[in-house]
Amino acid sequence: MYRLLVFMVFALLAVALLCGPVAAETGIRSVQADFTQEKQMKILSRPLLSRGTLVFQAPQSLRWEYHTPLRSIMLLHNGRMAKMVERNGRFEKESRAGISSMQIILEEISSWLDGRFTDNPMFIVDTSKERTVLLTPKEPGLQAVISRIELQRGEQDGVIDSVTIFEGADGWTKLTFSNTVVNQLIPATVFQEP
Repeated sequence: MYRLLVFMVFALLAVALLCGPVAAETGIRSVQADFTQEKQMKILSRPLLSRGTLVFQAPQSLRWEYHTPLRSIMLLHNGRMAKMVERNGRFEKESRAGISSMQIILEEISSWLDGRFTDNPMFIVDTSKERTVLLTPKEPGLQAVISRIELQRGEQDGVIDSVTIFEGADGWTKLTFSNTVVNQLIPATVFQEP
């Protein structure tokens, strides 16, 4: 449950910042990017690395795909969510229980997608640094999993360079975005299940 929570916070937080208030000002309608995810925990001698792609189209279509080391896809389109994992060369849907928790998180973060970045009841938002957004969880249950989140804004309006989630005293997960393309037409088939 908590791994799924961290995953969804990452995915939706990245999209929210990419397509939130800055996007509203700059007219961003879509975002595509590659990402590298590093996961560090006390028990690991070196971070675990994953690579993938993010595709977002306003108002709320999202494809978050891991290419390595294990292929998986999370889709959000027309208010429906699905998560699939590749097994034996074919994608299989994950259970509905995981989808329900994704939906709850999406509802919490959806205000960011509407350009109301600081209105979210899940986090205290600090934008006092020019290119850094610091998010601190309000709820003790979330604080037990995530101590804080740091977002580094990119040079281009509406784009972020990285998101780091600090998980307790010794763990962190960092997403670094590259090859970001905004406002390119995205076919609807991108958001369909494979």
